[in-house]
Amino acid sequence: MFMIRNVSKLLFGETSKQDLLQIDSGQLYLIRPRSPKGYSECIFKESAAFIRRTSTPHHYQLVVQRVFEEGEENLQEDSEDEDGDVNDRVFLLDESLHFRSVFRDGQAVFAWNDLLGDPDDTFEFVCDTATQPGQVNTFEIVAMQCQFERKYKRSYESATDADLEQFSFSTPPIPPIVRPTSPKAAQEPTPTPPLKNDVSHTKGSRHNPGIVRTEGEKPEQNKVEYQQDLPILTKELVELHLYDLDSGTFILQDSELEAYVFDNGGWKYTLEVAQLGERLWLTQAIVPDISPVFNFDYLSFIFNAYQDDHIPVSWLLRFRDMPSLERFQEGLMRGLWEHLNETSWLKAKSDDRDYIVEAFQDITMTDVSEDGEVESGAEDDEDEEDPDNSLSDENAQFPDDGAQEENSQLAVGTKSDRSFVIRGNRIGVFKHTPSNHLEFSTTINKVQTPKGKAFEPKKVMLHTGDTSMILQDQSNAHSVFKMDIETGKIVDEWKIHDDIPIINYVPQNKFAQLTNEQTFIGHSKNAIFRVDPRVSGNKMVDSELKQYVSKNDFSAAATTEKGYIAVASNKGDIRLFDRLGINAKSHLPALGDPIVGIDVSADGRWILATCRTYLLLVDAKQETGKNAGKLGFEKGFGKDAKPKPRRLALAPSHVAQFQHETKMPLSFTVAKFNTGLNTEETSIVASTGPFIITWDLRKVLRGSKEPYSIRRYSEDVKADNFRFGSDKSVIVALPQQVDMVAKGSFKKATRQSIATPVKQLRSRSSIVNTPY
Repeated sequence: MFMIRNVSKLLFGETSKQDLLQIDSGQLYLIRPRSPKGYSECIFKESAAFIRRTSTPHHYQLVVQRVFEEGEENLQEDSEDEDGDVNDRVFLLDESLHFRSVFRDGQAVFAWNDLLGDPDDTFEFVCDTATQPGQVNTFEIVAMQCQFERKYKRSYESATDADLEQFSFSTPPIPPIVRPTSPKAAQEPTPTPPLKNDVSHTKGSRHNPGIVRTEGEKPEQNKVEYQQDLPILTKELVELHLYDLDSGTFILQDSELEAYVFDNGGWKYTLEVAQLGERLWLTQAIVPDISPVFNFDYLSFIFNAYQDDHIPVSWLLRFRDMPSLERFQEGLMRGLWEHLNETSWLKAKSDDRDYIVEAFQDITMTDVSEDGEVESGAEDDEDEEDPDNSLSDENAQFPDDGAQEENSQLAVGTKSDRSFVIRGNRIGVFKHTPSNHLEFSTTINKVQTPKGKAFEPKKVMLHTGDTSMILQDQSNAHSVFKMDIETGKIVDEWKIHDDIPIINYVPQNKFAQLTNEQTFIGHSKNAIFRVDPRVSGNKMVDSELKQYVSKNDFSAAATTEKGYIAVASNKGDIRLFDRLGINAKSHLPALGDPIVGIDVSADGRWILATCRTYLLLVDAKQETGKNAGKLGFEKGFGKDAKPKPRRLALAPSHVAQFQHETKMPLSFTVAKFNTGLNTEETSIVASTGPFIITWDLRKVLRGSKEPYSIRRYSEDVKADNFRFGSDKSVIVALPQQVDMVAKGSFKKATRQSIATPVKQLRSRSSIVNTPY
């Protein structure tokens, strides 16, 4: 599966060994699309494939050797084929072969051009079903390395991944053929017990538009219509279970189905589940919104499929054994990653692929009860009693002045105990009371430039001990403005650079806003720099500029207490810097989804990235290797100390309930740690639609099944963050109101808590009647 160079070194380094690599069992076919003799011809019913060194340096052969069944040797002694050797077919490993592989009908297939035949003629080596995907990937990668050596007459060890990629051929597609039954066809394992055995009286839930089978019924679906010539990344036997919103359980639909992952071309992939090739149960494009969850303890894969009304239905596939689940996971993950990145999986470095796979394996799982039934909402422990849980939500104090604008941004003070909410070109100021309520203070009306041009701030950041605020006009990408909080007036415009725009800015360090620190960090799509308002002319500090030639598409940044910098991109990757003006110390690869926001713990140990449908938590501390104890900000991650990512995703059944309630897809606001001086990060907060969600970091790190709690409003949450110095109080900006709520009032995600919004104002007596 991965390009592990030390394995290749071992193979190539043993010069006394003629064969570098071997696939033990398969069938060899000659495909002749234009031949009147027939489309395909089985050359060897049983054979083995080898990559073999020759006596000429940097030259290697692909050899397919016939494997005789008992007694066949004597029958074939006098026969000869066109090459004069009945037992071997030998091909020089050259790029003209266009050697390539694909998974089809659950089997790996190698194909290469027949250079002596017609232009469309190809050979196919169809691997036995027992061949592991890792063997297939290693075989193809070593073949690429051999072709590199032949072309450039030097060791593959000097080749970059880009150099090897030129020998990765995906076109033309491998055509389908009708194959005889292999004498070594794998036996199907005995099915494991279903998740819910009693299906004789199962009825479809009124909430579920999906199909629910009762005893003796067939699914009311069309015949399977997938194209047989589409490449299949994986195909496995499965049980199919449907999540029922009323009972909160997955209910067995059919125990004899096949799950496919198809390559549709153009970086598009489809998951289909069919009744042994006859009737189609469901089909779903492989996109992030399926919210994939793999549960290896129960041999299960949970995902969401979307109906015509775009409302998801949560399904569970249960596999026969671990190898079949692993094969399916590889096919599905490859499809999802290539869809998001629009590039071959082979282009990712081996360490990067390890990182990506680990992120998906650490995904949050759904609990399973003692009888094997998967349920939603179960937790390994109940929330501890919160002493602040007595806080009410009566302090949602946003006067209704009939304004058409809605709240859009929230800035929580670090020193002033104030929160600032942006609505159009006005800013509402709210005081934090000792009793953990919000009290309306004042409105800053008509934000405008020193020249009198009104604008709606695109980005705001508190500055210099909360005495000023840095704002940006979305129509001016090269400047920011300084507002004096005391007077509510913009007092200065800072031109950053004539050619480099500033799209985002963050404090110089995690707690710089508590001080009189004047400088701060800014970035464009491809550059990171320091801004110093005290210098004359343009405010960018040229000596602390790091500009990239490539299109990195930076989207977000954050700093630690020491001033280390994490910069994320719309490509999904993250760079870690210990200071400005130099190359990043570490580069964390992309899972494929754009990163819309990033936060870091004060000590730099934890990196929290926000993607649209999930959060990514990365441990930046190296536990092993020569840099053990160092952060990725300080020293690059070695191969023996790769970072440990955790993909924080909501359970698919909860996603299905969320979207059933809101009729909208997931879209997280930027997730934040709780933070404060001498305060440990213990919680994470983010929101999607009307749901605000908190994750317990301790539960996340110990692998709790559902480490999050929710609170639902009747309106969408626009912005949210913890009160500075506390993990107990969360400040929430709704379209027309602002709330401070106790984290202890959040509930375990259940059907009832997801369906029932809290009352935003139990009493209107506390509303301050001041226009905003």
